[in-house]
Amino acid sequence: MIPDYAKPFFYQVPWKSSSIHFGEHRGTQRGLGDEFKGNISLIDYPDARRMDLRQTLRDPYEQVQVKLFNQDNTTPIFAVCDVSSSMQFKGQRRKLDLAKEIAASIAYSAFETSDVFSVITYHQEVVEALTLSLSHHVHQAFEVIDQLGQYQVMRVGAEGILEVPQYLSQHRGLVFWISDFHMPLSLIEQACNAMSAHQMIPVVLWDEHEYTKLPKFGFGNMIDPETGMNRTIFFRQAIRAQFEEAFAARKQMLETLFTRFDSQAIYIHDQYDPDEMSRYFEEMMG
Repeated sequence: MIPDYAKPFFYQVPWKSSSIHFGEHRGTQRGLGDEFKGNISLIDYPDARRMDLRQTLRDPYEQVQVKLFNQDNTTPIFAVCDVSSSMQFKGQRRKLDLAKEIAASIAYSAFETSDVFSVITYHQEVVEALTLSLSHHVHQAFEVIDQLGQYQVMRVGAEGILEVPQYLSQHRGLVFWISDFHMPLSLIEQACNAMSAHQMIPVVLWDEHEYTKLPKFGFGNMIDPETGMNRTIFFRQAIRAQFEEAFAARKQMLETLFTRFDSQAIYIHDQYDPDEMSRYFEEMMG
């Protein structure tokens, strides 16, 4: 059964898939597809269904010519979910609940496009119980993703992201990295380097209660955007302004870093809209 919160979106990949399995993306393997590759003799490619009468009549060696197309193939799709302590933050919604919804949306979208899907979950290490290898079994993926709704582990970091690349495919894929990215920039850079063989899409989950909807005056608990640790702070106007400036600076640093790896982040606040994802790919392919 497909959960109500799994809402698909449209996506494409800007490269030719090297997979040998039939799918809906442009591929490098010859076979059934829409991308014309050229002509070849019927002897070399015995498929009479693709006979090209015009080229056959023009052939000086009087050989029957057939049209050759590149096969449409599958692409591996990954949802990499951060379950470190900072993802337990709850403002309008708990970040991890939002991550669950996004991961399910990615899984359903991959299923609709006949692609293989994998979910990989990590904190200070990869969480094997919440990790599923590449598969067409979307219902199994939903079962794993649904467990994110009950996951509550505190005082764990995000260093496990460096283990994630060994769980990725040898074929180039789309890697949706779902996180609030409240971790050292050096760690993010290391992970981007390690995943550079793939198209990495940072899905940044920030809550307005972290930096704009702060207490006007008095004590409050906040997440340190660099370490992900809880801090008790006495708020006043000057402190509120510092938080807003810090998040603006953090966003600029993240965007600069992601741009170096030809990635553009999607920022999601409070609510997830699958149409936002579709627009992202329309702009990327445009």
